[in-house]
Amino acid sequence: MVALVVGLLALFLHNVNLWRVAADIARAKPQWLALSLATMFVNLAIRSWRWKFLLEPLGPTTFANAFRATAVGFAATSVLPARAGEVIRPYFLARTQPHHERMSATGAFATIILERLLDTITVLILLAWFVFMSGHESRVTNPVAFATVKWAGALAGLVSAAALIVLFLLAGDPERLGRAVARLAQVVPSAFAGLVARIAEKFAQGLGAIRRPGRLLLALLWSFPLWLTICLGIWAVTVAFGFDVPFTGSFLLDAVLVLGVAVPTPGAIGGFHEAFRVAATAFFSVPDETAVAAAIVLHLFSIGPSLLLGLLFAAQAGLNLSGMRRLADQAAQP
Repeated sequence: MVALVVGLLALFLHNVNLWRVAADIARAKPQWLALSLATMFVNLAIRSWRWKFLLEPLGPTTFANAFRATAVGFAATSVLPARAGEVIRPYFLARTQPHHERMSATGAFATIILERLLDTITVLILLAWFVFMSGHESRVTNPVAFATVKWAGALAGLVSAAALIVLFLLAGDPERLGRAVARLAQVVPSAFAGLVARIAEKFAQGLGAIRRPGRLLLALLWSFPLWLTICLGIWAVTVAFGFDVPFTGSFLLDAVLVLGVAVPTPGAIGGFHEAFRVAATAFFSVPDETAVAAAIVLHLFSIGPSLLLGLLFAAQAGLNLSGMRRLADQAAQP
């Protein structure tokens, strides 16, 4: 993991004049940087509201509990490898709920999977808007790379839609997955077959948020203000550094950043930076040092608020960094 981070950062900073990077950061427009930073708190709040909505079929929870668990999860992802925060978030919520309102952590984790699917679909819809509807394709300076993004986005959209259909079918009959696993256990005997079947059934029950198409639609609608806020934060940084990028151009930058953060390094270090640099230079002809400067600032803004709030909330719950790691290990076990 360390070698991957070092390699990505070496690629990111290859042949870059760090003095020019520092000068570009110093010249950035502070009012636009302030706007970008503010959007990071807003999108954290919207994400928490959406998660609270998805959790309702499993049991009641408050916005405050969802917000704290979301911040802790993102903080864990910032400091632990393999996106550990994705599994810590539902388990942190489950352990901090009042005893009479405890919900299945496995079921809550299923809503995280649903969130990621909704996020992917939303990002791809926004990318399609930029590609086909915004009229700004002519502003992109690398048509070959742009065509690659279009084809990759179309393929990812098909996969996401298929996955959403599968989840919808499972949610309609939560016991179906458990029965399928039980039948598999009869063919391939296993000491853990019964446990796996029960966990699978709980996981499917967590998909209760999409048993009704109306709830699925509302959850998807929640995703648009979330990602438009994220795109606003990206665009504000591009304005602060003087990029010639329209607001809808942030939809393209955002889609490439989603690929960058998929690299399982703590805090997406390296993957985020290189993805932004490549997108800014390849699609909008931004000078290399300016793209590097903007990537550094945007990454700090992206992880800073959730990291600080998450560590604070974790400390209030008696969790330090090693406690987060133990919680992630516990959550990863069947």
